[in-house]
Amino acid sequence: MIKIAVLVSGSGSNLQALIDANLSGKIVGVISNKPEAYALKRAKQAGIATAIIEHKKYPNRESFDAVMHQQLLDWDIDLVILAGFMRILSASFVQSWQGKMVNIHPSLLPNYKGMHTHQRVLNTGDVLHGCTVHYVTTELDAGQALTQGVLKVGLHDTEETLSNRIHVLEHLIYPQAIEWICNGTIQHLDNGDVHYKGQKLDKPIQFCQF
Repeated sequence: MIKIAVLVSGSGSNLQALIDANLSGKIVGVISNKPEAYALKRAKQAGIATAIIEHKKYPNRESFDAVMHQQLLDWDIDLVILAGFMRILSASFVQSWQGKMVNIHPSLLPNYKGMHTHQRVLNTGDVLHGCTVHYVTTELDAGQALTQGVLKVGLHDTEETLSNRIHVLEHLIYPQAIEWICNGTIQHLDNGDVHYKGQKLDKPIQFCQF
């Protein structure tokens, strides 16, 4: 069984979706850089071990990441899931977990990497918006995309309404992508290729909710 750790900084709604999904892998630990994060309460209610590693207590990103890395090793983790973890990870940490760490980003990557995606979509006038589950690499939001949730931008959508609608999609596609990793439907090969059902995955599997 794949052992999973989830890294969080906030409320943990995606963590809750993963807990509720009854994955074939097991979430064995949750790490937060913020002791007040509500996600920690969600983890404790589900009987999942937690660790608070406050980034402010470390002199630099590398030393913070080193402590986090050791915690993951102590838990014997196979897969790291970023779920609202609001820290840029050092290159050495990302390389240590290459092919074993995934993130969800609120846009249809490769469009709108980085922050403030909903407002940027509105400013551009895009018809479609969504979210993407992808492997994490040292280049921001550039790893192989696994799944995408797609929706149509409504005439009266605002940054807030788009954010809410995207969250609904995230809670659908993130558990699905993680389950596919857990049961071997998605495989990250040693050469960096990603396969879905034994075939090379060239583009993300899309789920539409119009």
